[in-house]
Amino acid sequence: MPLMKAIQVRSPGAEFELVQKEVPEPQENEVLIRVEACGICRGDALAKQGHFPGTTYPRIPGHEVVGVVGKMGSRAGNWKPGQRVGVGWHGGHCFECSACRRGDFWACEKSLTTGLSSDGGYAEYMTARSEVLVNIPDGLSSVGAAPLLCAGRTTFGALKSCGAKGGDLVAVQGLGGLGHLAVQYSVKLGFKTVALSRGRDKEKLAYQLGAHGYIDTSAMDAAKELMAMGGARVILCTAPSGKAISDVIGGLGRNGQAIIVAAAGDPMSFSPLLLLGGGRSVSGSVGGSMEEAIRFSVLFGVVPMVEAFPLEQAALAYEKMITSKVHFRSVLKIGA
Repeated sequence: MPLMKAIQVRSPGAEFELVQKEVPEPQENEVLIRVEACGICRGDALAKQGHFPGTTYPRIPGHEVVGVVGKMGSRAGNWKPGQRVGVGWHGGHCFECSACRRGDFWACEKSLTTGLSSDGGYAEYMTARSEVLVNIPDGLSSVGAAPLLCAGRTTFGALKSCGAKGGDLVAVQGLGGLGHLAVQYSVKLGFKTVALSRGRDKEKLAYQLGAHGYIDTSAMDAAKELMAMGGARVILCTAPSGKAISDVIGGLGRNGQAIIVAAAGDPMSFSPLLLLGGGRSVSGSVGGSMEEAIRFSVLFGVVPMVEAFPLEQAALAYEKMITSKVHFRSVLKIGA
């Protein structure tokens, strides 16, 4: 059997290790993908630390995968060898449960997760279920496309369905891997966009990305600043800090909505009266369509800012991501 290089986690909490493994054989409803790029996401920490129920080890993480179709199973649909495809968080569904029968595949009772239920893209090859693949257009490089499959899908999906209209004030809390994409999407969707971040270091970047305003949350009361602008219709919370999110909720205007797309480890704290007094709400969002995010990104020139690393430096790439020292998404460049 041919061998491939891969980065695996041998057990929960273990270090990443470079190993030689057999190239996997696709099942009848799967394709074999020669991986060209794989983004590194905070969701990969679930595989690294063992915080995802049902995960077995050793496990190869990675759910922002772009590569080329190779060998195909007998029931792998209309995909063809040589096509460039992407695989995201959702790794497959059963087609039979009540959610699937409604077409709500993300809520499948037997849903699979790439890099957690099955091996992901920190490898030269991986297999994927045919129903979760998306086509990657020629207008995107593999390294540039990879973050759109999770970070792009999540932020674009939240903004597209948030209910804001052209000209409404939308604030993006955090200007990192998610936030720098969210600012671009918000501007292109026609919203008056204000970026919120600590310090002045990212102010110039915010304006380069198209933001109409910038608030330094370490020097100003962001909630008061937003209310002085009339109150935000939406605050998209992309920085994983419960305290930071709590501090900006007061900047929501009447009927405003805070949408959380980043998992914070600490709790949020604010008075329920803040919500009751103006019809405000707080919700989470992890949905969105990869196809729509990719199509919109190509059409309007939304480009992720990435640092590329070879597969052998996956540990460094992960560490820079988890400590927020990467500008702004870590991507493993494997076979591109």
